[in-house]
Parts: sequence; structure tokens; C-alpha cells
Amino acid sequence: MSLQNNEEKRVRVGLIGSSLLAMSLALSACNVNTAPSNQTEATADSSKPAAWSKSTADQLREAISKRAAHGLDKMTFDVSGEDDAALTKAALAYAGALARGATDPTKLYDVYNVPRPKPDLKQGLAQALQQEKVGEWLESLAPQDANYRKLSAAYVALRKQGEGATPAIPDKGEPLNPGSTDARIPMIASQLVASDYLDRAAAGGNRYTPAMAAAVKQMQADYGIKPDGVIGSDALAILNLSDADRARAIAVNMERLRWIERAPPGTRIDVNLAAARLSYWRDGKLVNSRKVVVGEPDKETPQLGSPIFRLVANPTWTIPRSIQEKELAGKGSDYLRRNNMAWKDGWIVQQPGPKNSLGLVKFDMQNDHAIYLHDTPAKPLFQEVQRQRSHGCVRVEDALGFAEMLAKDEGVTDEWHKARATGKETFVKLPHEIPVRMLYQTVLFDEAGEPVIRNDPYGWNDRVAQALGLGTTTNYRIKPNGADVGP
Repeated sequence: MSLQNNEEKRVRVGLIGSSLLAMSLALSACNVNTAPSNQTEATADSSKPAAWSKSTADQLREAISKRAAHGLDKMTFDVSGEDDAALTKAALAYAGALARGATDPTKLYDVYNVPRPKPDLKQGLAQALQQEKVGEWLESLAPQDANYRKLSAAYVALRKQGEGATPAIPDKGEPLNPGSTDARIPMIASQLVASDYLDRAAAGGNRYTPAMAAAVKQMQADYGIKPDGVIGSDALAILNLSDADRARAIAVNMERLRWIERAPPGTRIDVNLAAARLSYWRDGKLVNSRKVVVGEPDKETPQLGSPIFRLVANPTWTIPRSIQEKELAGKGSDYLRRNNMAWKDGWIVQQPGPKNSLGLVKFDMQNDHAIYLHDTPAKPLFQEVQRQRSHGCVRVEDALGFAEMLAKDEGVTDEWHKARATGKETFVKLPHEIPVRMLYQTVLFDEAGEPVIRNDPYGWNDRVAQALGLGTTTNYRIKPNGADVGP
């Protein structure tokens, strides 16, 4: 499966709304320092063992002592040894954590194949030792963009406040009913705005307004709570995070940024699965951002890197066995006929047309997981705040408009128009494959550049946090709605 600006201000918490999500993946795409210190030149004599001096050993210890700047303060990098072998082991471990991540996402998740950095750390350390610049070299390995630095500053600021579990919005035990007045209302309204449940113009004052009540009801329905508009402990907990929770989320997202390439392809599509938002980059510039619908919990869209190689006009859909057996079993011939489906060679195939679950365009991708982008007839889902609603593929808002944009940029507009006009499944190969990265970022940036923490819809933060020594937290997950059988 998408981030931009701020400094050491207090982190504002929220689930975040679509007004913020346009920046959802900018963090992974900002200009970064790609100087030789980051991609080490082969100038050192690697045939000689690395030799440590008091100066370089001190640089290493100082760098590791400041590891909280990278959210790694709960991890141990042993620099107690004095011999060269012990120092080299510690240096390479810490360098690896900064350059590629302290954890291995391929071991944390069943599927993870987003391209990762591949620095030659042994060569880099040898050069840094020769130049007596171990500290500079280590610092160059982490992401260098401004947003990573802002996450770092936010994490350090939260850690200075301590690790208490004090929530931003205190739970006084008594539920808040619509129409009531309470000093916590502005904070609750702010969280609802950040999560895109409430329009900013409707926030303000200490009164629990009808507009706020409607927003709370929608949030409650999304999370499987009785949608009565009463803000009790459960509803408040969804909106609320302690300082420790916020620090944990920021550290996890810094780690995820260390997993990915520092200089990704200038032309690409990034999908933030947590935010359900797509960002289209062309020649290094963000040219388009739009909503998507991604896999619901338990049918999660995997984190993968996979290129779009062709557009498919008027696609057919061969229904996977899992959907065929679990959701179409017993539907009968009338259901199949109404939905333009028929048996073919032992499979149920849906023919092209307005009822096709792939809509009128499919963005064919090369991967072993049958994951791709596509249109959908279920347009109302794009109006949902929590858009983790599919069977795993990615449904694109105004997919025809997006296909038109890609066809124009790739110089195949005429071929695309002819393909659409056939009314039959027709393939248009792109002259250049467009890389797609499915990423998962739960910390984004608002228009003011402040980090905003949104919900963790798949509960994927915990496994990273545990590996970083940060423990886990209570996570509220959205309730699947089973609205349709589409991919």
C-alpha cells in the first residue's frame, strides 16, 4: 500500500481525516540526502581489518547513547567491549538498524516485498574508520528527510515527558450525552476533525452539538459499538492515546521508514493501507492523491512492491475459490444471472459491464498474490471514513479518471479509448511499467506540518513495537461490513 512537515511541538493525536491523507505518503518520498556518506563509495581498502581508535570508539558510544532520536532507546547495542571485534559487531548492528531497520519486516509479516535499502555496511564502516568519521557515517544512514527529523523530535519530546499512561482526554467515568457541556468537548471535537468524522467548521465551544453526535455515531458504527452518540469509555478510548501510546506509534513509523528505499523511483504509485489513500508521483512530483478502499481486517492488503504493466478495459472477473465457496455458495442460478455471472471451466466468471465487481478498468499488476488496483460499482464506500472494506485488492476512487491520467502520461490515450469502446475485455500495455508500493503508515502530517496519529486498522503496529522493546497497546479495530463480494 503514502507525509510532510513539523518540529518539537506536542504531538496532536487523532485518527486523521481525508484532508490530511493527501500527504499520507509524502514522508517516504521527500528529497533525501544521497551523498556518498549514505551510499558508501568503494574507496577504503577492504582487505585490511577495521582498526578502532579511542576517537572512533567514543564516536560509536556517543551515537548509540543518542539512539532515542531514532526511537531505538529500548533496544540494546552492546558497546562495553574494548576489542576491535566487539566494537565492530556493535557498530554494524547499530548501522543496520539505522540503514535498513532494527527489525526484519519479512519475518514480522507473511508478505513483505517492498524494495529495501541495500547499503554495504562493512565497506562503509571501513571507510568511516579510516576517515575517523564513524559518528557522521552512522548519522547518514537513517532517512535524511525533514519529516523523519520531525518524527524524531516528537518522539524525543514525548519521552522527556515520561512514559506515563495519562490520556490526553481524561475519562471521568460519566458518559457524555448529546447536548451536554464539558471542558473536554473541544479536545474530543479536535480528534473527530482529525479523524475526518467531523467538519472543522462544526467544532468549537464546550457544548456537545448535534453535528458532533452524528460524527460520534458514525465512528461507533465503524467500530462495532452501539451507535447512540453517547461518549462512554469505549468511544473515548478510540479517540484517546496516552503519551506512551503516541511515542510508540511514532517509533514504529520511523522504523517503517527505515525499511524502505531512500530514493524511490520518481514515477510511482504509493498506497498507504492504513490511511486508505493513493499518491501518484510523476518525475519526483506528487501529481495526484485520491481515496482507495483496501482489504478489511482479516483480509488485509499485503505490503508489497509490484508494478502496473497494463490497463484492462471492460475487465472480466474470475471469482477466487475462497469467495466462491464462502460467499457465493448456495446463491443459485438466479443470483448468478442477475449479476452477469456464469460457470466457465469450473470457475464462476463475471462478464464485463456496470455490475462487474472490477468496474470498468483494472490496473494489472505483476505479483504472486493476485493483488491489483481496480474500479468498483460500490461507489458509496469511498465516502466511508474507515475504508478497509475490500477482500484485499485496492479499489480506486474515480478509477476511470485515474486510468485516463495514466494513459495520457504514458502516451497510450488513443489505444485506451479504442479499448474502452469495444465493450469487451481489452488489454492496453503500458510502454513503461509503473512501480506500486503498498505501505502502512499510521502517522501522517496535517496542513500545519504536525504529526498526527491515526488508528492502526490492521493492528500491525504491535508486532513492530514489541520487536523494538516498546510493548503493545489496546487497539480498536473496525467492524467488517460484508457489503459486497468484490475483490
